[in-house]
Amino acid sequence: MAVIFGDNQYGKAEIRLVHVTRDRDRHRIKDLSVSTALRGDFAAAHLVGDNSHIVATDTQKNTVYAFAKEHGVGEIEDFALRLGRHFVGSFAWVTGAKISIEEYPWERIVVDGAEHPHAFCRAGGGTRTTAVTVEGGQEARAWVVSGVTDLVVLKSTGSEFTGFPRDRYTTLAETTDRILATAVTARWRYASTDVDWAVAHADVRRILLGAFAAKHSLALQQTLYHMGEQVLQAHPEVAEIRMSMPNKHHFLVDLTPFGLGNDGEVYHAADRPYGLIEGQVTRDDAPEAGQAWRAIPGF
Repeated sequence: MAVIFGDNQYGKAEIRLVHVTRDRDRHRIKDLSVSTALRGDFAAAHLVGDNSHIVATDTQKNTVYAFAKEHGVGEIEDFALRLGRHFVGSFAWVTGAKISIEEYPWERIVVDGAEHPHAFCRAGGGTRTTAVTVEGGQEARAWVVSGVTDLVVLKSTGSEFTGFPRDRYTTLAETTDRILATAVTARWRYASTDVDWAVAHADVRRILLGAFAAKHSLALQQTLYHMGEQVLQAHPEVAEIRMSMPNKHHFLVDLTPFGLGNDGEVYHAADRPYGLIEGQVTRDDAPEAGQAWRAIPGF
């Protein structure tokens, strides 16, 4: 039997970076978690302990901080592209890099009806993400997959679930009126890097929310497809979108032991187990994905 060294990568995970832009008294903050992963000729390190091709993960961390100072952060897609191109362009044996970023939203605290210039509270509504892959040294190609995680949504009606097969193990009752709730993880692949990232992200998020709210749902699967379809119809720069949507079940509480009815008012919000609905919606003329989805968990 021959033992063969296979595919590998390494990097620094979850580098916490807070960048403050000080425009006189009014500040802006970027709160990020940045992860780097390099691919290339690292066989000697694994096989014989030769570290001459290993760019230390501490160096990768320091590069993130230095780039934030020297170039600012801006949109997370641009920041990730700068970092990825730096790593593949600076070391001949590094053939690829993936830079993954989560951005945590903050909003200004309102004092006496006015936004405070430098005080913030953590905002809800999901975490913005991007995963940028750069391959090919000086003639590098780049793929950008952006998205949102933990976008928790709920509609108290406008959802049903009927017509599913029944066997001896089926106990779930059919319903034509139920609570539909989920925490959307959506990631979409851009067809190029010539994109206004902030505008595109904000509008895709708006479309996802609007589609979830407006569609009368016969199944969470139908809702997922409709949300993806609406994004692709509105944004030709998006090649495909992939979504993972757990069904956050809400069950009517049986109040009859207390002599009470329950006309869709009192529910138990179940934690687990839960249904997990996942799917991909792609335009038929989408360019090849290449390395875009490599090493993106869950996709």
